[in-house]
Amino acid sequence: MAELEKNASYYYALNQAGLAPKEELMEIGRKQKSMSFGIPAEREPGENRVPLTPQGVELLTANGHEIVLESGAGNAANYYDHDFSEAGAKIVTNHEDPFRCDVVLKVAPPDEEERQLLTPNQLLISLLYLANQNREVMQQLMHKKINALAYELLKDDSGCYPVVRSMSEIEGYTAIMIASEYLSNSKEGKGVLLGGITGISPAEVVVIGAGTAGEFAVRAALGLGCQVKVFDNSYRNLRELERNVGQRLFTSVLHPQVLSKALRSADAVIGSIRYFDPQSGFLISDEQVAGMKPGSIIVDLNMGNGGCLEAVHGHQNDGPVTIHHGVIHYRVHNIASRVARTSSIALSNIFAPVLLRLAMAGGVNQLIKQDVGVSHGLYLYKGILTNYKVGERLNLPSKDIGLLMAAF
Repeated sequence: MAELEKNASYYYALNQAGLAPKEELMEIGRKQKSMSFGIPAEREPGENRVPLTPQGVELLTANGHEIVLESGAGNAANYYDHDFSEAGAKIVTNHEDPFRCDVVLKVAPPDEEERQLLTPNQLLISLLYLANQNREVMQQLMHKKINALAYELLKDDSGCYPVVRSMSEIEGYTAIMIASEYLSNSKEGKGVLLGGITGISPAEVVVIGAGTAGEFAVRAALGLGCQVKVFDNSYRNLRELERNVGQRLFTSVLHPQVLSKALRSADAVIGSIRYFDPQSGFLISDEQVAGMKPGSIIVDLNMGNGGCLEAVHGHQNDGPVTIHHGVIHYRVHNIASRVARTSSIALSNIFAPVLLRLAMAGGVNQLIKQDVGVSHGLYLYKGILTNYKVGERLNLPSKDIGLLMAAF
């Protein structure tokens, strides 16, 4: 008994001195931050996509986050207010309400009025459309001291651009659908079936660009039975396209004479190459267009980078079509909006997990430290331009995001 009292007194003294052994404190994970995400209705003509589907909304609300969606934001993609409200979204009628959230989700870049609604440290996620951006707009966003993430600059774990690839796949298929539509009598075309029929020579399709959009345009054209010719300024891209498609094709590097010959017999031309000689600024000259068959069509998928045609004159029909030298020109920078529901699902599948990681990290400041792909997509951090290519294109100074993170 005396021994127990002695031990108790000993441990009491150690405890009073702060020297007694204690339970080990184990590290626990960072507590998820509850965030609000605003989705305003798109105002840009022809933009029918919505960045989150009701399934994406449900995923976020189930994790404790708030979604504020403007009424009618998903109508063009055949997602309606009751679909979003049943998934947990708060439906508002005021266009300004979504801009009061921590994160603003859009598809098209914000217009003048929307830029005024942005507040410091807010995160804007939208397309950038760098070729259509101007210095004044970017300076206005910088002055707002916001964080801005561009869809087309976002990278995944493998180093690919998931939004660009997904939209390019959709655009490739859609381009062939558009060509088929405008070659038919329903659009006052010359009545040519884009495909192959027994006893009739197949329609000829020329695809300029062997990237993702070009590959899926080739797949769609071959599926219809067309004769396909593919041009690119990279031999490696041509070889990879043939391997991915799984069959030999007519392929050529961009020799002007070879391209001109192919264009003269083409029924449809898909311009899908992303990068070309900045000296010329185009791939298809006005002279080459003049040599094409009357009633043929050019679908330009490169409008986001300025287009692949030297010049477009002639008369404008209803919608996005221009007739020049008797050739139909279809020139829209958001062709994926023609299949808005499919495109919206693709966007939501990419961004719902990103938004969950954003909340788990506790905000954009922590996420860009953990996720290199997201930091690559961030072109504004607290109003500071962090993308060199954007700065070079708009003649604005930019800073490395890694150095900025060390400073903040």
